[in-house]
Amino acid sequence: MKVEPLKKEIYNKAKELGIEKITLKFSGGNDEGYLDVEMEPEWNQDFANAIEDWAWEVYSYSGAGDGSDYGDDIDYDLKNNKVSTSEWFSSRQYDEGDEDSLEVSED
Repeated sequence: MKVEPLKKEIYNKAKELGIEKITLKFSGGNDEGYLDVEMEPEWNQDFANAIEDWAWEVYSYSGAGDGSDYGDDIDYDLKNNKVSTSEWFSSRQYDEGDEDSLEVSED
């Protein structure tokens, strides 16, 4: 996922609040995108709402998919002036299973 620059207003407010890290956790898979905002070391709901509004403006995240969950996380590390991304997805895994004789009932 391409990282968008952090809006200056959000950066300044984060510094003012002592926020050292902002994480955007996008997820999807069932044709609907979701976003969870995390911040460290303290949570601020009003600030999280502002971040969420900004994130939906700059990131296109539809959540479209085949029903398998997936997501993208973006960490804005304000303490070290770094940004990192990671992605995750769910996939089916099959085990050996069991095999038995086929039975047919009269009913």
